[in-house]
Amino acid sequence: MLATYKLNLVFSKVSIATCIVFVFITILNCLDQPVRAQTQAFVKPSDLPLDLNMLKNPTGVTTANTFNQEELTIPSLWWAKENSETKLLDNWIAYPATDQQPARVDLIVNQQIWSLLDYLERYEFINRLGTNARSYGYNVRVFNYQQEFLGAYTCNFETVPVSCRITMNAHNRFRYSRMQNSKL
Repeated sequence: MLATYKLNLVFSKVSIATCIVFVFITILNCLDQPVRAQTQAFVKPSDLPLDLNMLKNPTGVTTANTFNQEELTIPSLWWAKENSETKLLDNWIAYPATDQQPARVDLIVNQQIWSLLDYLERYEFINRLGTNARSYGYNVRVFNYQQEFLGAYTCNFETVPVSCRITMNAHNRFRYSRMQNSKL
């Protein structure tokens, strides 16, 4: 009987030690999760150049001048273009997803009107159209006809919930800070 008691005591100590190790490993894994999630959460905008030739010859892409007679063309940005009182959004090229690149829309804006907007108005424009394109599974990049990158709305569609980020070029931030300093 004493041997059985000692044996049960040894097993209970092993069980407690095993539980402590298990809890410790679980805590370490939980602490490690947010770090991995943060590094994987955001996707950088595509670094492919804007191809304005696609506006003239839209092979395999959708533009503001491409219409599908049988079904809704995805992504549907026509309403956003027509609602733009300032005619800021001039055209776009929507590329479907490939094995190498996620689906994206390259927006082409009217440079004269873009230059009149302040930082917050530009941010709001990118956010509004990016949110619209996100609902169709597309990322957004914004350019002018000089093919200058102006900003992006990029999402990681593999995370739940989808995580998105707005990127704006340094010129946009500089203009905003310059305007703020001139008001002082």
